[in-house]
Amino acid sequence: MNNMEHPVTLITGTSRGVGKELALYYCNHGHKVIGCSRGVCDISHENYMHITADISKEEDILNIFKLIRLQYKRLDNLINNAAIASINTSLLTPYSVADDISKINFLAAFMFSREASKIMMKKNFGRIINISSVDIQLKVDGNALYAAAKSAVETYSRVLAKEVSTYGITVNTIALTPIKTSLLENIVEEKIDMVIDMLTIKRFAEISDITNLIDFLMKKESNYITSQVIALGGV
Repeated sequence: MNNMEHPVTLITGTSRGVGKELALYYCNHGHKVIGCSRGVCDISHENYMHITADISKEEDILNIFKLIRLQYKRLDNLINNAAIASINTSLLTPYSVADDISKINFLAAFMFSREASKIMMKKNFGRIINISSVDIQLKVDGNALYAAAKSAVETYSRVLAKEVSTYGITVNTIALTPIKTSLLENIVEEKIDMVIDMLTIKRFAEISDITNLIDFLMKKESNYITSQVIALGGV
């Protein structure tokens, strides 16, 4: 965590899964957390503000940042967590699904990063952390579009890091391994086991594994660490 008394942290996709756990964690650690999702969010915490939005739409994203400017007038951290997946062979994936994956997994991350940077640069401080996946390295069949979109996020993050470095903003990416949340319920257990077996440390990730790394990247003293993709599990 940076040295501000109450860092302002924006996290996307907070209605469930990793996003919800991250929102609760940072609320409990003194951050003023802004979360967003298309669905209803049941987080009830004095440090939490939820915005219902469809992040596949540019207008909804811009409205989120209007609210942040009005309410907080600054933004210290952005965690681009929201994502959707389609576990299916490319030959059976319709264009509409590919379009949604592209908009939510990559274009939304671009828009959030762009708008966050505009606010962060005024304070000469900012931490942008994009969530990716080890699917890129492991090349899991059925995840081609998801992995391609996350690969775009990683490349974009590396270049953005150069563009905003003079404003005290760092941009890093965390490639996640499987973690036991409700998002795994629709994935065949054998496929999850296969991914776990391909890792160097053969276990599910824990939320603490993720927050430990994010805490480090958010620190003011981590200002020399940027443009990195850090994969959990020893990929």
